[in-house]
Amino acid sequence: MSGLNGRTHEVDRVRTVRSADRSEPAAIDYGPLENWVGFHLRLAQNASFQAFSREARGVDLSPGRFAVLMLIGRNPGISQTALSRANGRDKSSLTPVLDDLERRRLIKRARTRRDRRSYQLTLTPAGERLLQQLTACAERHDANLDRIIGTKYKARFLHALKKLIAELAGDDKANGTARSRD
Repeated sequence: MSGLNGRTHEVDRVRTVRSADRSEPAAIDYGPLENWVGFHLRLAQNASFQAFSREARGVDLSPGRFAVLMLIGRNPGISQTALSRANGRDKSSLTPVLDDLERRRLIKRARTRRDRRSYQLTLTPAGERLLQQLTACAERHDANLDRIIGTKYKARFLHALKKLIAELAGDDKANGTARSRD
């Protein structure tokens, strides 16, 4: 059914959202974004990151950096190359993150004996303490996500996300079998 302006399903495409000043609602025409998975994945990630930050109350570390700390903590001595693969980032975007974590004295980089161009990454005692603190926050945050998704649907939801990752990345990262070439 078409309205006066020739648009179909206007109700499906226009949502009311709060304007930047939050004083009055504004109608936003999302057009095809309304039904695009990629757009909603980004919105969901942003909402999840903001909720995690609220849960972490005042800890000055982003969820992305928390993930890097977790991967290093669970894989002491991991190379930057293996870390970039496991985290789904290219090495050039990971380097500033590692520089920041090293500057904060949360991680250590040590050159490998085999290849002086490669580094092994480990947590410092301060990094281990922060990881432990943030893991408790992440567990509470994940329990809230489980509540929203529903425990009945969690396995299916994770499977769908992992399938997206694997097919879009073109490899087997989603199965936890990303291999290091170092």
